[in-house]
Amino acid sequence: MTNWNEKSYDLSGEKVAILAADGFEQSELTQPFEKLRQWGATVHIIAPDKTRKPGRITGWHDGDWGDTIDVDKTIARANADEYDALVLPGGVMNPDKLRMREDATTFVREFFKAGKPVGAICHGAQLLIDCGVLQGREVTSYPSIKLDLKNAGARWEDREVVVDQALVTSRTPDDLPAFIAKLGEEITEGVHAAQKTA
Repeated sequence: MTNWNEKSYDLSGEKVAILAADGFEQSELTQPFEKLRQWGATVHIIAPDKTRKPGRITGWHDGDWGDTIDVDKTIARANADEYDALVLPGGVMNPDKLRMREDATTFVREFFKAGKPVGAICHGAQLLIDCGVLQGREVTSYPSIKLDLKNAGARWEDREVVVDQALVTSRTPDDLPAFIAKLGEEITEGVHAAQKTA
């Protein structure tokens, strides 16, 4: 069995965006954030302009509001061209808020158009439905959105991590070690021509 915690990558010079709103699953943002920075990447938190606390977003942890995280840029001020990869944490509220925002879906689509790595965990894959980037792609997610993803054209699998070109998906916080390790690998590999989609 793979020990995902032993994986390590040199991401010096890489720049990663984490797109989230209030109600993100706390561990699904903080653990990738910390590990990617540990590997040398510059990591920015991108969020909507209106949040519970100005300039900050609040996580969801153990059934209640959790920690509050500083936002580096609003979606309106963020440019996908500046980043090498994108991470979409889950949480029930978080992707539900983002998928209703045209600026958020446009931001995500730019990563796919450029063939850059994108990681989505748990409910985070819901945002990809509204981006129109799932047709024919192999993914996994929290089981409750399995049918939604399949209806959007994806092929859903029940595995801790699924990689389809530069698209990395996982099911729950329990899968974070595998998710983060595969994301690090895909970022190291860079642009994937087969990731590109209109």
